[in-house]
This record gives sequence, C-alpha cells and structure tokens, in this order.
Amino acid sequence: MSAQPVNPNLPPDHVTVFIDGLELAAPKGSMIIQAADKAGIAIPRFCYHDKLSVAANCRMCLVEVEKMPKPAPACATPVMDGMKVVTRSEKALKSQRNVMEFLLINHPLDCPICDQGGECELQDLSMGYGRSISRFSERKRTVPDEDIGPLVATEMTRCIQCTRCVRFTAEVAGTYELGGMYRGENLQIGTYDGKPLTTELSGNVIDVCPVGALTNKVFQFKARPWELMARESLGYHDALGSNLFLHVRRGEVLRTVPRDNDALNECWLSDRDRYSHQGLYAADRAVRPMVKEGGEWVETSWEQALARAAQILRDNGADRLGMLVHPSTSNEEGALLARLADALGTGNIDHRISQVDLSDAAVAEPFAAPVADIDTASTIVIVGSNIRHELPLLHARIRRAWRNGAKVHVVNPVDFDFTFELAGRHVVAPSRIAETLADSSLRESIAGGDAIVLVGAIAENGPHAARIRAAARDLAQATGARVCRIPQGANAVGLARHGVLPTSMDAQAMLADPRSAYVLYGIEPGLDFADTARAMAALNGAQVVAFSHFACESTRAVADVILPIGLLPEVDATLTNLEGVDQLAIAGGKLPDAARPGWRVIRALAGELGAAGFEFVNLAGARASIAPRTVQVAAGRAVDAGQGALEIAMSPAIYRTDAIVRRAAALQSHPLNQAPTAHLNPQDAQALGLEQGSVGRFAVAAGTAKLPVEVSGKVAPGTVYIEGGHGATAPLGAGRIDAGRV
Repeated sequence: MSAQPVNPNLPPDHVTVFIDGLELAAPKGSMIIQAADKAGIAIPRFCYHDKLSVAANCRMCLVEVEKMPKPAPACATPVMDGMKVVTRSEKALKSQRNVMEFLLINHPLDCPICDQGGECELQDLSMGYGRSISRFSERKRTVPDEDIGPLVATEMTRCIQCTRCVRFTAEVAGTYELGGMYRGENLQIGTYDGKPLTTELSGNVIDVCPVGALTNKVFQFKARPWELMARESLGYHDALGSNLFLHVRRGEVLRTVPRDNDALNECWLSDRDRYSHQGLYAADRAVRPMVKEGGEWVETSWEQALARAAQILRDNGADRLGMLVHPSTSNEEGALLARLADALGTGNIDHRISQVDLSDAAVAEPFAAPVADIDTASTIVIVGSNIRHELPLLHARIRRAWRNGAKVHVVNPVDFDFTFELAGRHVVAPSRIAETLADSSLRESIAGGDAIVLVGAIAENGPHAARIRAAARDLAQATGARVCRIPQGANAVGLARHGVLPTSMDAQAMLADPRSAYVLYGIEPGLDFADTARAMAALNGAQVVAFSHFACESTRAVADVILPIGLLPEVDATLTNLEGVDQLAIAGGKLPDAARPGWRVIRALAGELGAAGFEFVNLAGARASIAPRTVQVAAGRAVDAGQGALEIAMSPAIYRTDAIVRRAAALQSHPLNQAPTAHLNPQDAQALGLEQGSVGRFAVAAGTAKLPVEVSGKVAPGTVYIEGGHGATAPLGAGRIDAGRV
C-alpha cells in the first residue's frame, strides 16, 4: 500500500513540510529554502537567488533534516511529504558557522573602503555567523582585476565564487560573458577574454553580487548607503515603465536601483534606466528662463519670460499654432497642454513626433497581453524591431519564453543579434514586411497556439507603418494571436489617453506645412524628430516657445523663449506603461536653479493668457481636474516613400533614444553605443562601389549624410540600416535613399 499523505486536504501538487515546528504547504519539487522564505523563516544564503538556477555551491544554507545523517543545503533539497527541517539546531548552526569561516579565509578586510559596505550580504551574515577571531594565519590569496567596462567596477579578491553573476549573464542576459576559470583554490570569476561586458543588462550583476566584488562604477566612492534617501520612481526611456528607486543625497541623484515588480521588470533594470541619471547634470541643462533678443540669448526672470511666451501665443493662436510634445511627457503635463491647446483654439497638438505614416490615424494603445504572459506564450512573432535595444527587459522575457519552449519568429529588415534561437527568420526590406505577415507559411506556423505579435519601432516609425499595422491585425485575426504594438515613447499610451492628439494637423503635417508659431515641450529638436531637416526648417521660420530640459544648440537655434522644466526624477508625476497602467513617480532630485515642474510652468503661462481651467494651486488640484478624454484623431496624409535606390530601415540607437540618455557619459562609453554607420547588404554595396570601411554619401530629398559603411549579409537586399539619435544620421528621414561613394 502506498504511503498516505500527511494532510489529505492539500491540493494534489502540494506536500506538507515542517520547518522549525511550523506546518507548511509547499509545491512538489520546490526546495526547502523556498518554503522557508514563503513562511518568513530566515535561512542564510549567498549563492541562492530566486530568479536564477540553483547552484548550491556556497553551502551557507545548510539545515538539519530528519533522517538525513548530514546537514543538507536548503536551496537544493526538494521538499517531501512529512519532511521535518530544523534551521536553528546545534548541527545546523555549527555547519553554517563553519561555512562562514571558510568563506572569510581569503576575504580581504577592507570593509571601510568597500563600496558595498553597509549593504553587503557577507558583512551582514558574518555578524551573526562569523567568529570574532580568525584561526587562519596564512597569507590571503589575491586575484587580479580586469576592466569589464564603464558601468561595473571590479575587486575580484573579494569574490566568494557564488556564481550569481555567471548565472545571470548566462540565463537572463543570455550573453555568457562571465564564467569560472581555473580550479580549486585558484578558481576565479572573469570574462575569459578580458573584454568589457556587452550586455544591455550588465548593471544587474551589481545587484546580485552578495559581496563587494562587483560594484557600480558610476556611483563608486560617492556616498555610503546610510547617507541616501530612497525615492520611488520609474524608468522613462521606454514604454515598459520599469519600477525603480532613486538614491538621493541632499537633492542629488547618485544612484538608481531596481524596485521589485514581477508584472513588469521583476527585480532587474536595464542599463539605460540604471545609469541615465548622469544626464540630469549635463553642462547644457536649462536652469534659468531665457529669451532671444537681437539674435542673442539673455537670461531673464520668469515673469518676463512668461510674458514673452504669452505674447507669441496670443499673436499666433488657432490654426497658426502647432504644439509638439515629447512622448515621455507625464500625464499631468500632457493633459494640461491639451487644455491649453483648447484655450488657444488649436487642434494642432501631437506627441507622435517619431512617426511618419499616420494615414490610419494610429495612436499608442496598451498591449493586448500582460507583459508576464510573454513568459508562457507558445509562439512570439517580432515585427520590425531590434527588441533587444528597444525594450531590453522585454527581450529578456522572450528569452525566458524560448527557454520554456516557445517558438520565436522574426520579420525584420536586419537579422539582429538576439539571445534566443529563431524558429523562423524573415529578413526583408521594410516595404515587404506587410506582405510577409500575410504569407501562408508564417500563418500556419503560429496558428493554434498562444501566440503574441510584437510590432516595434522600425515598423511603427517607417513609411509603411499603416500597412504593417493592418497586416499584423489580419494575422492576429487569422491565427488567434494577440497584437502588442510597442508604444513609441515612455508615456505614449498616457498622452493618447489624455488627448495629446490632433483634431486638425498631426506632427508631420505641422512641419510639412509650417505654422507661424510652435510650442515645443521636452523636445531636443535637432535629434528627436523623425525628419530632422524638415523639422528644423519649419521651426527656423517660426516663433518658438520651448519648454525645455536642456538649452542645447538646436533648441537655441530655433527657439525665441526657453522655459526650463524638471525631468521625471525631479518631479512628482504619473506615466502610463505599455499595459495601460498608471504608475506614480515621486520627486527625488532637486530642480536645478530656477527650473520648475512642467505643470507649474504651464499653469503660469495659462494665467498670463487668462485661460480658463487652470484655477488649481497645487499638483493635487491639477490631478483632480484631469480626466481621460477621447479625441477624434485626424488621419494623416499618405506617405510618399520617395524614389531612391535603397530603402531606409532606421531604429533608435540604444543609448541615443532621448536627450537624457545622450548626456549620460557612462552609457556613451558602453560598447553597444556604436558610431553612426550605414549597414549595407554585400550585393548592394558592390553595385554602389562601396566596400567595408569606405565612406558613403547617403541622400534623401531633405538632406545628405556621409557615413562609414559596414557590409553585412544580415541586412536585407535593397536596404540600408541606420541607427537614429546621432547628429550624423539626423539629416536622413524615413523612406527611400540614394547612395554612392563620397
């Protein structure tokens, strides 16, 4: 007869386990440490991490299990029905103390100068399990350091070989860049080749490291943990809206760390979100109101700057005015800008500044599937996106889905490097993406399962966007897949929800048919627009009021008034993520000099204009007056892709996506931040007389760029692939392009 379960009332996939006398229900196959954690029973550990595979190589979690002759590692011992575990018995404590002594044999006594001091797991546990005097008198071993890039500092003599960093780069990042070298007492962790980490998630090895071996190079020696205040905030460089903490000392943001949210970023953070705070303190930050007088910029008072701005808007109201808003602008600012546009009688307001084909009146919309569902999808189709650079943590989830058995298909103009294998690879020119989605073989390969179609920046921002969106919808209808269009901006969904959309002219129409005046909100005009040449021409011929974070060269060139406003880490605000969820950010950093929160500046300008609806006196009042609004969006014009010999495929460079990231020095030194380059298929390069390393001349109707050429079979024939966000590539908009030797 089979043994009867201890508790027959448990679900069939659970067992009963007793830990320190407490009866617990635990899933079959789970480990003792997981059951203990769920019950709040503390078991010391170093190598165990609940998002990584079990290594069981530190042995700090040894516990006593009934009927087992020796202590067992809690992280690697599965629970069994009726199992009795004691975590604080004499045998368990003696084993844990012996392991701690072993770990400290070679660990340097440099806590006073270690950046991990005060938040070090080894330091914390040594207080409870370490000896007051070491019995080891021999010389401690040392390990030479290697430079692994501009983001992570190393002091590998402190390493206890827990291998958390190794498992992270292998399992989550998928780059396999760290590993163990040599054996026995000579074991050390390194990169094998001495090259810097290239993963876009490298900063997470800092968080998983339980000692001071891997620390934040940007934060190094800046402050101690007890000097810092933590403020809840959000990532605002992509639409995922990663949850994070800003660590602030006396109003200065010194560090950014992840805030757990399993529905979005889990416990991870992309390097872009982790290190972008450097950009807050750029030399060209807008800190005081400025007006242009006689072609020269003059700092002035808020009263005079607002009066000048109000006069420009009075003189150029209604259809003569265009309002262009950056898609990472907060919900509060966006709603108030839409209200201001109503007061000025203009329907020319838009945040879709990176998109050229809006002929289907498309707006950002929440994902049709929760982000967490990607983990369990059976099929994923990536359409027009370098997803690894566009949404790094979403790419990590796709990798997890692939490891769980998902089939990943890609329809792209470039065979990008991903960290998962592809079940289907379709490398086609941008104009052929829509017809590829209609291909019967692709439809047959994804039908019948839980499929998700992800449509990204190359598709959304190109001249064929409307056709691709329609084809993605048709594919979903034919196969039962869910379409998730990636919003083009950190708060594109929120701004669409709060009416920052045109009832008259969209962003491209305002620039193609210039207005007499513009309001720019949070935009760096020389790099943020889809068609920089057209934008600069329109803005140069108009009067411009710029609500700006930076007094950059391009803003100074086109603006008549610069009103300095705060960035997200410096203000209270809400953003809406790609799931359609409103998330709150709390001000952390101090506003520089005379800069003010954007909502306050909009309210003050509305007061100068005598506009109704701005009677509130604080942010709470502003929020109380805001509600989602439905706008009948005007359809844009059909796009003429031009007559050039090649098609442009352009995606935003990973560390050139917005003004703040472009000013983060450490990110600009990262290996993924490549110099502007034109990537060509070998047959196209040969036809044009271009070879690897030569400089080509690339021209569209609005501008010309000279770029070094890289010849690659990964680029679709008839296509030139270029990364946006660089000054060198800014003259090139979407569409077709002519190319030749300089």
